[in-house]
Amino acid sequence: MRDRNDEDKKNRSVVKKVFKILEGIMLKKILLSVAIIFCFVSSSIAADLSPIKLFPPDMKGGKSLMQSLQERKTSRSFNTKKLPIEVLSNLLWSACGINRPDSGKRTAPSASNRQEIDVYVAMEEGLYFYNAKAHVLEPVLKNDLRKNTTTFPQPSRSSVEGAPLQLIYVADYSKMSVYTNDEEKKFYSAADTGFIAQNVYLYCSSEGLVTGVRGLVDRDALSKNMKLRDRQKIVLVQAVGYPE
Repeated sequence: MRDRNDEDKKNRSVVKKVFKILEGIMLKKILLSVAIIFCFVSSSIAADLSPIKLFPPDMKGGKSLMQSLQERKTSRSFNTKKLPIEVLSNLLWSACGINRPDSGKRTAPSASNRQEIDVYVAMEEGLYFYNAKAHVLEPVLKNDLRKNTTTFPQPSRSSVEGAPLQLIYVADYSKMSVYTNDEEKKFYSAADTGFIAQNVYLYCSSEGLVTGVRGLVDRDALSKNMKLRDRQKIVLVQAVGYPE
């Protein structure tokens, strides 16, 4: 009788081990399926959007630097007219495009040349990422997120959200490993964003466009809308368009 009990215990132990193995296999299959679905959804989010190949910058147009500085100003009133591809191309290159191809350095400086500020472009067609190295707008989301940049009450809200272009400046903290804490990363990325925003101001002044930078943004909500990673932090938003 004792031998039988021992045998029953061994059998139950074996059965438990088999079930644990089967549970592990099933769990792995479920996680793999979820990962596949996530990758499929992520890759299809912008499936209906195509990359926008931008034109080389036009170095001959525009007003003089001194005149552009004299006319530089912030505007909260925008026409809904879209920007032509030529203007969009020059604008983004002016913001933080590559002006020294041999070194890959930009029109705007960055601390220790980390180039940690990414420019996202929200338009009616969707959300794009400005790839400065290729001078291309890469599709991110087929959602018009311009209104999502003005969720907080602010002056001329309806006109600001109707601007054809919202530039969203995002700091990628993963590129700033040289700094030991987030306070330093926040400081330097804010300064670097300011350089880019001023380039945009001067280009707009030179070309008869209007612009206005804003810090009053629901960053948590907008980050979720944009599907940013944890180490990506929204710094500022800048509307660009034609005057009303």
